[in-house]
Parts: sequence; structure tokens; C-alpha cells
Amino acid sequence: MSLEEQLHLLSERVRSHSSTMATEEAVKTAVVLPFLRALGYDVFNPAEVVPEFTADAVGKKGEKVDYAIKLDGEIRILIECKPITTNLDKVHLAQLFRYFTVTSAKFAILTNGRSFHFHTDLEEPNKLDTRPFLTFELSEMQPHLVAELKKFEKSGFDVSGILATAERLKYTSAIKSAINKIVDEPPEAFVRMVTEGLYDGRFTAAVKDQFSGLVRSAFREVIRDSVKSRISSALADTEQLAEEIENNSITEDEVVTTEEELEGFMIAKAIVREVIRPQRIVIRDAKSYCAVLIDNNNRKPLTRLHFNRAIKYISLFDGEKEERVQIETLDHIYDYSDRLRATAVKYNV
Repeated sequence: MSLEEQLHLLSERVRSHSSTMATEEAVKTAVVLPFLRALGYDVFNPAEVVPEFTADAVGKKGEKVDYAIKLDGEIRILIECKPITTNLDKVHLAQLFRYFTVTSAKFAILTNGRSFHFHTDLEEPNKLDTRPFLTFELSEMQPHLVAELKKFEKSGFDVSGILATAERLKYTSAIKSAINKIVDEPPEAFVRMVTEGLYDGRFTAAVKDQFSGLVRSAFREVIRDSVKSRISSALADTEQLAEEIENNSITEDEVVTTEEELEGFMIAKAIVREVIRPQRIVIRDAKSYCAVLIDNNNRKPLTRLHFNRAIKYISLFDGEKEERVQIETLDHIYDYSDRLRATAVKYNV
């Protein structure tokens, strides 16, 4: 069973049986141990998954961390569990904070079985950050989270690989949280800013309440409109892609173009459509890679999608030579939007 399938089962369990997980022990048995097992760790091997972990150097008698994950004889992950009804806060990091500084651990997980908070030491070496770099609700698993959790699998555990994206995840998560808060409860300064010039009278408490509701509704409509626009754009791209196939713009020649390659093509096309006509962008698949070309010309490559392998890459052509960059998920193609647009501009004649 794949990691995604196991996480889906755990998600269903949390949604259906959370009322029976009122104790810390219930959370450990029903969620945390199966979660670690899904990541490939042997939960029955106390030399790998160490329960009730203690470190003498902490200097706190009787204080323990619920689990420690050992890899190659070194502590790598510390895990602290709380009952499912607990609202996780930095106050619950106390034990993890102390143990992190006296072990070789690089990551710490705080969980109540429903919420998972992943911490590391981005701000100061060997000192646990109070702000997590990755948070998610197990009962509401999003597809992109699977790619992030795969980095913690025993078979592919790579500290440097995780840390490479941890900082981006940390600040992106905080910004998304702040935006959600503004959407749900628009602060007065924000309401004043977006309604400036719409009301000439005094900005009383009653006026603020009225406009706050309008701003909240408008904000949500903007998000809905943006989503609709993206869906419409994707549908249009799909229709055009079918047309291009019909016109032999895409050669089959015993090569199977995967769904991931088609999605990567559409993402690249959507990124550069502001600087070059979409009709000029075509896909041409080959056995070793899938090319996204301008004017169906091999001398005008926009990018190449190297997806027929365990580690995915895309090629960039904004410099003098082709440069391959690794991506974890297709969404990461957006991280190179500026470089793809710069390449498209070169051919925009």
C-alpha cells in the first residue's frame, strides 16, 4: 500500500473515530504509530522507534519524549504526543525544545493525532524553532502534502533535502495563515485601505462593521473568481491540446505522454501566456524527456520535462546552456516562472 493510501486511511480514521481518542495513549496507538509505520519505520523495533525516550543531559528527572526515531544509530526525529482535544501551542514544545539541544535530532514533531506540527532549527543552529515549518490536519489531507511527507520516509530520509524546502514552507505557511485570518476577520486598517474613497462620512464603529462584512464577502468572491479563471484556463488549454494532437503537433511514435507531462506542459503554458501567444507553445514527447517548444521548433525549447524517473527535473534555457533543476511536485514549476518567461521573451519575435 502506498504512502498516499495509508495516509488516506488514517485521515478517515481521525474523521470517524476522533471521539474515541480522548487520551494520549489512544492517539499514539490509533494514529501516531500507524503514521510512523506508513513512513516505513519499524514501530516494533525499540532500537529504531524508541518509546519514552530520555536523555540524561537534559537534567530533568522523569521527563521523557514520547518517541525518538533512530537512523544509523543517531537520533533524527523527536515526537511528542498530546490528546486529540489539545490545542497545540508553543507551551507544548518544552520537552522537545530541551531534548533537541542535547541530541543529534534535526526534526521534532508535535501532534495531537489530528494536527501535526514539524519543527527544525532554521533560525538558530541546534535550537528548536517555536514556529513550525510544516503543519497539516490529518483529517484534511491535501495532495501536495504527500510529496513533503515522502521526504521523511525511512527509505529516502534526507536531512539536506528537507531543509532545502523547510524555510520556504515555514514562511509560506505563516503567510497563508495570516491571509486566512484577514479573510475571516478583516482588521480595521485593511478595511479602511480597501474602502478608501467609497465613504465620505466619519468611519464610525457601525460603518466599520458594515464594511467589514462587505470586505469579507468581496475577498471570498475574488478567491472564487480566481479559482474559476484557473479552471477555465485549464479547460481551454486542454481543448487546444486535443486540437494540436489532431494536427500532429504532438508526435506519438510509440511514446506515451503521461498525465504528469500533460499537466507540466499546461503549467508552463499558463506561466508564459502573458508574454507569448499560447498558440505558439506546443508539446513534443520523446522517450527520454517531454519537450515544451515554441513554434514546434527544436531550436526554441521553453523547457524539458524529465518525469520518466524517480527524481523529477525540468530544464531551463534562460542562460547560455541548458540547466536542469530538481522539482518535488509539479507546483514547484511555478517557482521558476520568471525564468520561463525570460526564455519565452527571447522567442517573442
